[in-house]
Amino acid sequence: MTDRIIYLPLGGAGEIGMNCYVYGYGKPGEERLIVVDLGVAFPDMDTTPGVDIIFADIAWLVANRDRIEAVFITHAHEDHIGAVGHCFEKLGVRIYARAFTANLARQKLAEYGLGEETVKTCSPWPETTKVGPFEVGFLPISHSIPESSGLVIDTPQGRVIHSGDFKLDTNPIVGEAFDPELWAEVASKGVKALVCDSTNVFSPNPGRSESELGDNITALVASAPQMMVATTFASNVARVKTLAEAGVRAGRSVCLLGRAMRRMVEAAIETGVLTDFPKVIQVEDATQIPRENVMLIVTGSQGERRAASAQLSRGKYNGIELKEGDMFLFSSKTIPGNEKGVIHIMNNFSEKGVDVVDDSNGLYHVSGHANRPDLERLHDIVQPQMVIPMHGEHRHLREHVKLAQAKGRAGVLAVNGMMIDLSGNTPTVAEWIDAGRTYLDGSVQIGAMDGIVRDRIRMALNGHVLVTVILDEDDEPLGEPWCELMGLPETGRSNAPLNEVLEEDLSQFLGRAKDKVLSDDDKLEEGMRRIVRNTSQNEIGKKPEVTIVISRLS
Repeated sequence: MTDRIIYLPLGGAGEIGMNCYVYGYGKPGEERLIVVDLGVAFPDMDTTPGVDIIFADIAWLVANRDRIEAVFITHAHEDHIGAVGHCFEKLGVRIYARAFTANLARQKLAEYGLGEETVKTCSPWPETTKVGPFEVGFLPISHSIPESSGLVIDTPQGRVIHSGDFKLDTNPIVGEAFDPELWAEVASKGVKALVCDSTNVFSPNPGRSESELGDNITALVASAPQMMVATTFASNVARVKTLAEAGVRAGRSVCLLGRAMRRMVEAAIETGVLTDFPKVIQVEDATQIPRENVMLIVTGSQGERRAASAQLSRGKYNGIELKEGDMFLFSSKTIPGNEKGVIHIMNNFSEKGVDVVDDSNGLYHVSGHANRPDLERLHDIVQPQMVIPMHGEHRHLREHVKLAQAKGRAGVLAVNGMMIDLSGNTPTVAEWIDAGRTYLDGSVQIGAMDGIVRDRIRMALNGHVLVTVILDEDDEPLGEPWCELMGLPETGRSNAPLNEVLEEDLSQFLGRAKDKVLSDDDKLEEGMRRIVRNTSQNEIGKKPEVTIVISRLS
């Protein structure tokens, strides 16, 4: 068997979020492996109620743990770094990242009692790290967070470039600008495959620079008659800086609200990517200053319930309350799926008389991802033999393949679990791997297929009835069965209390039941469950979830 290069997405291909990619080199089934990114996705009440975060099922990686050389993190967004703490002990290999990303990774690992030595800080290209048959370098590229990098992955059979998340911004305010000459130089020796961000493949116009926003935001802040509040992604340090500078230019004292906002700014300052951030005041001081002289920059641009934006919309937060005439700016794009939460906050502010400004006119936000012309430009700079789209929903990946093929480049639509062989002249599917999801539910990790969340959804949709019955030594009912209802109307069509109707029908069932049913817990439970569901259907038009508790006196 000859050696091969493989690419295996376990998360992030066919969805936006939860990024986790695997590269391998060696004989089939024996490849040495590296992992690129360990990210999370966020739940919603419709499909994952009660779940805290979601990340890739790494069972395949755990089963092949002895073959893994290292984990490389491209940048510090949660959908790329958020699962490092949850997965580290199962994988047990060193994590490599650039300084800003490494700072935040260490904070996450410290929560699990893991020391700083678990993360190695790497310098940008041309420095490289040799792990097994791979030589990996961090190639700077602009994005909406500092020190984002593509990865140059060299193998004995050729060079692969993993783009990471990127945009082609030559003036990103904070962090490195896109350097086309550097990318062209890296690609000049030939690139077998470009594994490439697909997020904005449907956006037809070239992407805009972060530097275009300063004047617009400054004018808006200056126009606010009273308190000015703005929210954006906490990780977008450049935007936070732009907002803070606008506040200072308008003669306002700037206050950061929200733990994530402060943590990101502190990490950027500690690692040297942010050197001239405006002076900020503490929230206690903000309450003592006239409203028209204050600017708050707060967390919660995506409608998160516990973030500062949501709490301000509901009432006071850290002693601050927004009032009629204040202004609130969403300097961000609402990620699909978060619209309900954001609109709810906007309406809460509207009821308070707060003027809400969003980015519907494009004046106060630019995307951190490359648009269609930018993707074409990167393809032309790198000149890869093949293009493998990643970081996108299925429709994004499919369209990106078409984009590559239109220029005569080989491409393949690889979704989570599809192992791709990159060794030949065109990418081929080598095999399929089970690629599921893991839920962090409270403090416990559970599988998406374990049934726990499914049962939770069923109870939410249908309600729940708990039935208790006691039988004596002769298998005769001792008293009447009783029912406790949760999430169900108290009365139904008969206008009698629903629990009493259920208890009456259950009593009649027990009175008619034969000895072989009364003596058999399984048969008794099955019959009582059927009675509860049928009676409930007749009374309220729903069949609830039912739990039967049978107690026998011995």
